[in-house]
Amino acid sequence: MHERPLILALAAGAASATGFAPLGLWPVALACFALLLALVAAAPTRRRALAIGWWFGVGHFTVGLNWIAHAFSFQDKMPPQLGYLAVLLLALYLAVYPALAAGLAWRFGRGDARRLVLVFAAGWIISEWLRATLFTGFAWNPLGAVWLPLLPVARAAAWIGTFGLSGVACVAAGGLWLLARRQRRAGAAAVGVPLLLAVPGLFAAAPGDDAGQPLLRVVQPNIPQQEKEGPAFDRANFRKLAALSGAPGAAPRLILWPEAAVPEFLELQPAARLRLASLLGPRDMLLTGGVALIGDSDDRVIGARNSLFVLAPDGRLAGRYDKAHLVPYGEYLPMRPVLSAIGLSRLVPGDLDFWPGPGPQSLDVPGFGAVGVQICYEIIFPGQVIDPRHRPRMLFNPSNDAWFGRWGPPQHLAQARLRAIEEGMPVVRSTPTGISAVIDAEGRLRASLPHETAGFIELRLPPTAAPTPFARAGNLLSLAFALLLVAFAVVIGRNPR
Repeated sequence: MHERPLILALAAGAASATGFAPLGLWPVALACFALLLALVAAAPTRRRALAIGWWFGVGHFTVGLNWIAHAFSFQDKMPPQLGYLAVLLLALYLAVYPALAAGLAWRFGRGDARRLVLVFAAGWIISEWLRATLFTGFAWNPLGAVWLPLLPVARAAAWIGTFGLSGVACVAAGGLWLLARRQRRAGAAAVGVPLLLAVPGLFAAAPGDDAGQPLLRVVQPNIPQQEKEGPAFDRANFRKLAALSGAPGAAPRLILWPEAAVPEFLELQPAARLRLASLLGPRDMLLTGGVALIGDSDDRVIGARNSLFVLAPDGRLAGRYDKAHLVPYGEYLPMRPVLSAIGLSRLVPGDLDFWPGPGPQSLDVPGFGAVGVQICYEIIFPGQVIDPRHRPRMLFNPSNDAWFGRWGPPQHLAQARLRAIEEGMPVVRSTPTGISAVIDAEGRLRASLPHETAGFIELRLPPTAAPTPFARAGNLLSLAFALLLVAFAVVIGRNPR
């Protein structure tokens, strides 16, 4: 019987992950968090409450991050079976953060179910912020993403951020638990919090129409990961990209290709630049992912950068952005001398590690204005995607989700939608296999291409909204919301029923 709460916590955590894309079963997620609160409240000791939170986290992250295992099937030096171990090991670490929220709730909330709910919600906000910050951070699947099927609720991220939305989910789950305990007034109030936050989203004015906005051509060539390496593949892939880019017309176009779309080193190979430029009309511009090499004083190549290049119709490179938030074990191997000696390798083929760039910046694209860039994984970090000193008119997220099976791409798209809401800015995604999309400043999908489908999106860029409160203050608003929840818990503690 002593192990039953831990088994229930593990099962509830696993089921809670179905609240994320692609399943989107948000009521299941809320019910599972309600069960977690009940288990924490019933824990006889803080140590048991921590264990309940940890086992819940193990189930939550093992199921939610199952797509990571798929990435190991593309690297000959890494056995595919290691992918499942990697998911489990990552889940064992990430489970520390739900355990922290559970432990705080038990320590400061026990004795009053209402106070426990509020402290747990505040603790979850803080734990997600820590998860996104410590050890380079891993912000994938914040709980707030479960609100995207209810877009008016999700739009509250413009005021409290995604981590704040996660706290709202915990409060709503706590309301379900309070209702089950027959604490109807407190339960109804807690369940009503997301409904209250949805009201402004229901009546929010659109930032404007698309008239006069730049014309976008978003390309998705449907190139699987196993078909990206080798001269024969390079030629076939270029033909796909060229065909989907279309013929130039009267209107200038901003053509957007995925991360690592071209294998050539554009800064060193003028012929490659001219071949790409031949696809452009006289007023078109191309944004494409590629690789920039780093040399030492003796012209030896010592590193590389995962980059986005701006190419003009004359073959000139008009700008470059270097990815700043790199993926450990994917784009670089930590402690390389030690880990390579025992046979480990990074997942992206090649012997050179990628080096990080300076951080968020806007590129001035001639004829189109300022464009912010976040390459692939970078888009998942709230408050770290825009250069506030040079606010762009759109955020481009070239990605390569071909690594990540069927669960990774829709989860990645969900987090891009949250960045659009937080920043009040359209986000455009181009990926080799999907899901490519154009997202407006309110988080709506204006257009998207299905997973593993070749195609293109051609439409006007949705307008940019005024900077949101989150765009101005960032994650301080999420942490302030956590403090507000703690303040309510203190008031409840001084005024018991």
